[in-house]
Amino acid sequence: MAQPLSLPRLPRKATIATVAALALLAAGAALWAQVEGDRGIAPIASSGDIDVGGIEVDVRGDSPEDARQNGWREAQRKAWEKLGGPDIPDSQLQGLVVAVVIEHESIGPRRYVARLGVTFDRGRAGALLGASGRGPSSAPMLLVPVTRSAGTYMVYEARNPWQRAWAEYQTGPSRINYVRPSGAGGDSLLITYGQTNRRSRTWWRNVLDQFSASDVLVPIAHLDYKWPGGPIEGRFTARYGPDNTYLGSFTMTAESPEQLQPMLDQAVLRMNTLFERAYAQGKLRPDPTLDLGTVEADPALQRLMELGRSAQARDQAEAAAREAALSAGLVPTDGATPPPAAAQVASYLVQFATPDAGAFDASISAVRAAPGVRSAAVTSTAIGGHSVMSVGFSGSIEQLAEALRARGFTVRQSGNVISISR
Repeated sequence: MAQPLSLPRLPRKATIATVAALALLAAGAALWAQVEGDRGIAPIASSGDIDVGGIEVDVRGDSPEDARQNGWREAQRKAWEKLGGPDIPDSQLQGLVVAVVIEHESIGPRRYVARLGVTFDRGRAGALLGASGRGPSSAPMLLVPVTRSAGTYMVYEARNPWQRAWAEYQTGPSRINYVRPSGAGGDSLLITYGQTNRRSRTWWRNVLDQFSASDVLVPIAHLDYKWPGGPIEGRFTARYGPDNTYLGSFTMTAESPEQLQPMLDQAVLRMNTLFERAYAQGKLRPDPTLDLGTVEADPALQRLMELGRSAQARDQAEAAAREAALSAGLVPTDGATPPPAAAQVASYLVQFATPDAGAFDASISAVRAAPGVRSAAVTSTAIGGHSVMSVGFSGSIEQLAEALRARGFTVRQSGNVISISR
C-alpha cells in the first residue's frame, strides 16, 4: 500500500506572509487591469494658423490630376470667401495657403468630388482680413469630452470618436486655452463622467491641479444609432465649471457610420464657437473657490473667525496690563485673585460619516466653526464610509462633544475618540 505523501508544515508566520504577498500581487494586478487596454489618444500639436474645414467641391478636368488641382483651387477660393476676405487673384491667394487638408475625396477620370479643409497663414492672411490677432486667450480650461451612447457614459475608458475629434482639433485659432489630457494611464481613473457631477471644490481642486488648469469645460455628445448601418443622430451640449453650468446645445445627423467622424469634427468646431461666445460674454471666468490662493470663506465663518481673533487679542491685552500692574506694585499680591490660566489646546480624533463629497465638505466646515476649535485636519478620507479628522480644541473632550452637539451633530464618545453623524 502506497504511503501518503507528507508535506512539510510551514510556520504560521511564513504562511501569513505568503498570503499577504499573494494579496498584494492580486491587488496590483487588479489595479493594472483598470488602466491597461486600448485607450488614450494624444492631442496633436496646434498652431496659430487659420483653419477652414468642410469645403465641398465638385469639379472637372482634362485628367485626374488636373481635376484635383482645379478642386483644390476652388476650395481655396471658397474658404477665402467664407472668411470674408477681399477679392485677390489666385496667385496671391496661393501664397496665403499653408496646407490643404483632405477630409474626403473621390477621383474619377475627369472629375473630382471632395470635402476639403484649407489652412491659411495667420501672419500673412490676418492683415488682409483686418484681424491679425485673435484677442486674449482664456485661462487654462481642462477639457472632459463625454460620450453618451446606448445608455452608457464614456470619457477615457476606451478610445472613442468624440475623444478623437477633440484630440485632432487644431486649437491654435481658438481663444479658448484648452488643456487636453491624452486619456492614457491614470487619466482614465481620474477623469470620469462621475467627476463631472461632483460639486465638491476639494475634489475639483485636486483634479485641476494635476493638469495645471483653472477650470473645466464639458462637451457632451449624445449619439443615437437609429439602426445598424443607418443614420446616427448627435445631440451636443456644452457645459462648464464644477457646477455643470449649461452654455448651449445643438443637433447634427450623420447619414451612416462612415460619416460619423466627419460629423463629430464639425461638431467640435460648433462647440468651440459656443465656448468662445460664452468667453466673450464673460461667462467663462474661473471659479474663485477653485483657486487655493483665493478661496472665499463663508461670511458666517469669516465673522466667527474675526470674533475669535478679537477675543484673543483682548485677552492678551488684559494679561499684559495685569502683568505690568503687578510688576509696578499697583495691585496687591496678597489675597489677589490670580489671572485665569489660558485653556490648553488638546488634539482629539473625530470620526465622521461621509456618504458623499458634499457631506465631507459640510462636516469639516461645521466642525471648524464650532466654538473652541482651533484646527481641524483630515487624516483619513473614505467617501461612502467614515473619514477621520484630528481636531485641536481648547478644552476637554466632553466640552468638545457638547460643542459638536450644538452644531447639530449626533455625538458618540469612546475614550479620546468622538464619532459624529447627522
